[in-house]
Amino acid sequence: MNKKEIKVNKLHVKKGDTVKVLSGNGRGKTGKVLEVYPAKYRAIVEGVNIVSKHVKPSANNPNGKIDKIEASIHLSNLMVVDPSSGEASRLGRKMDENGKLVRYAKKSGEVIKND
Repeated sequence: MNKKEIKVNKLHVKKGDTVKVLSGNGRGKTGKVLEVYPAKYRAIVEGVNIVSKHVKPSANNPNGKIDKIEASIHLSNLMVVDPSSGEASRLGRKMDENGKLVRYAKKSGEVIKND
């Protein structure tokens, strides 16, 4: 199987979702998903997994610097937050009245809208 032919399944997390971190150093934190990498099963969450990135000196920045940025976190460590209760919930997919596939929280049954 070539690198270009990697099949990626549907993911439970989308850009713009509010998620809760289940494990790791950021356990218990919640944040908004900024970016998703489906091929790697990873996502960048706002304010979670902050790392120090060293920037070399350049013409614009003669002294160099150390930036604090968010690093990616594996999708298995994330769970979508239910909009009604504010707690983490598993997701399901069902057809709405218009025949469109929508995601819903299994705890409350409420449809999750992507911002």
